[in-house]
Amino acid sequence: MTQGINHYNVGEAFEGFLLIKNVTNGTTSAGKPFLTLQLGDTTGSIDAKLWNVTEDDITTYTNGTVVELKANIIDFRGSAQLQMQQILVSDATKEMLPEDFMEKAPISKRELQDEIDQTIFEIQNTTIRGIVRSFIERYNHEFFVYPAAASIHHAFISGLAYHTVTMLRIAKSLCSIYPELNKDLLYAGVILHDIGKIHEFTSATDTTRSRDGNLLGHIPIMASEIKEVANELSIEKDNEEIALLQHMVLSHHGKPEWGSARTPLIQEAEILHMIDNIDAKMNTMTKVLSKTNAGEFTEKMFALDNRSFYKPLI
Repeated sequence: MTQGINHYNVGEAFEGFLLIKNVTNGTTSAGKPFLTLQLGDTTGSIDAKLWNVTEDDITTYTNGTVVELKANIIDFRGSAQLQMQQILVSDATKEMLPEDFMEKAPISKRELQDEIDQTIFEIQNTTIRGIVRSFIERYNHEFFVYPAAASIHHAFISGLAYHTVTMLRIAKSLCSIYPELNKDLLYAGVILHDIGKIHEFTSATDTTRSRDGNLLGHIPIMASEIKEVANELSIEKDNEEIALLQHMVLSHHGKPEWGSARTPLIQEAEILHMIDNIDAKMNTMTKVLSKTNAGEFTEKMFALDNRSFYKPLI
């Protein structure tokens, strides 16, 4: 039986099945088209290049497609990469389910649902609680199966809900230290901040940007939908809670250059941004450090300023 891709080392050969998790089109300096593929299975991901591709290749090798391949594991600028020998969509791959090749959250969907439900129960402001509960009821399936990102952090089945739950645990710890924080607002901001990604991605197993994902993005989508849900609940349009929840979503990336529509202007929004940043970076580091031997440095991580982190022997 073929072992998971994360267990292969540079210099070894791989032969088996992988899922195309992400595709980027490129053009060489000579004007030749190529594809950068992020391939993976339940153990992890690895990049590969397909050179001199045809139009058929571009339409065949798309996000969410399971492929059969032969390749060598090589070192490319400090990171492992597949050097392709053969790749195809075979009869065998057509019978395989993409979700069977995706990593999954370390806790069950039921546990994630229970923790989210308990947090909503703890929200005392009836307007905020009603809006949050309406969103979870509206996306009761999607919220608990979608990933939180295409590749950088929590890019696995149920990643969106798991990212939310781990952020809530951080938020609750901070609220116990800083009682001046508005729990209702912070908890609601954590739960709502990334739900727009359900509209941004094509599906739970295909993180290709949708039309609305490309044109609008998950932050404006969600801010607009908060207003829509409030209207359905007959909440007055000038209600402060609506504006505060929209601000939490609009500002959670912190700065415009990081994709934020607004900079945080209330303390709960500032804390939400920090919690989101902590959890995303911890997930990114943990994933890479898990495949690094003690006493060695990780591969460079683009999301962390292209730094390599040392894994201590102690």
